[in-house]
Amino acid sequence: MEYSFNDTINVRQGEELNETMVYKFIRENLTNIPSGNLEIEQFGAGHSNLTYLLKVGTWEAVLRRPPHGPVAPKAHDMEREYRILSNLHPLFSTAPRPYIYSDDKSIVGSSFFVMERRKGIVLDTEFPESISYTPEIGCKLSQIMVDKLVELHQVDYTKTDLLNISKPQGFMERQVAGWTKRYYLAKTDDIPGVEELTKWLEKNVSTSEEPAIIHYDYKLNNAMFSENCSEMVGLFDWEMTTVGDPLADLGAALGYWVEDGDPEELKNGFNKAPVTTKNGFYTREKFMQEYAKKSGRDLSNIHFYLTFAYFKLAVIVQQIYYRFKKGQTKDQRFANLNRLVESLIHHALNYSRGI
Repeated sequence: MEYSFNDTINVRQGEELNETMVYKFIRENLTNIPSGNLEIEQFGAGHSNLTYLLKVGTWEAVLRRPPHGPVAPKAHDMEREYRILSNLHPLFSTAPRPYIYSDDKSIVGSSFFVMERRKGIVLDTEFPESISYTPEIGCKLSQIMVDKLVELHQVDYTKTDLLNISKPQGFMERQVAGWTKRYYLAKTDDIPGVEELTKWLEKNVSTSEEPAIIHYDYKLNNAMFSENCSEMVGLFDWEMTTVGDPLADLGAALGYWVEDGDPEELKNGFNKAPVTTKNGFYTREKFMQEYAKKSGRDLSNIHFYLTFAYFKLAVIVQQIYYRFKKGQTKDQRFANLNRLVESLIHHALNYSRGI
């Protein structure tokens, strides 16, 4: 059964691929490609890595490469993401199958990898016209999101090669220190409260008992669902995956999980509120309750993980805004992300203060 991303667009100006080089590469390295010309489209969603649809006749695949311009240290590591998928796909079939990795920068200007295309619907700020939304659909999708996260955290990481690219011991201490450093490397504006927040995180760092494979960018628009919303048929963007604290993964997921009662600047941070604000979707509290019940994990210190999640998200957005501010990307979607960074910092501060 084949599934695929939706929402392809014409390739954005300045982000084109060399069709001749890509065609030559796939012809020489992949099998079962029919005769015909190569067509390339781009997936318009996402704010980080660049993802393209490759089509030759009935054959389709997906190519991923880093964004243009300088990138943060250790970020956008295509070889690492390829390695993660190679290990995970046999044990967690929701992860797509990777085909091939290349570090030959003469082909697309950077390292890249090619993976299978999956078909279904990706949900972000609205449902496709083919779906008449009901609260039952929102509830079902919420349940699937919880269940898949629990399933991923139950995968036996000792049966994978991920331990060789992960260090579960001291994970959260390194996370707090690392993301604090990333913030200051990408800093553009002075935001009150950042120092208070980072000191609080350092002082209150928490760790859960059992490490697990964590996606660490687990959110609705990184998942793909069947046309009737009854199952998750794909989960993408595995570049942050590691063996670490599963509650950090839950916290990150909750940081992305916007609900109707959230401040407007969070709901509309990327211009339009996500579908999780609709009636029927779980609240964050309900998401946590279901995760705790199904995983058996103790969430008594989830307060720390939520605080850190909003800070981490602020840093990710700040890194994107930094690239725009420095002229490394001309994507106008990023022009006002500094406002979202400030909102996320203040939100994290409120969590740390118990507000």
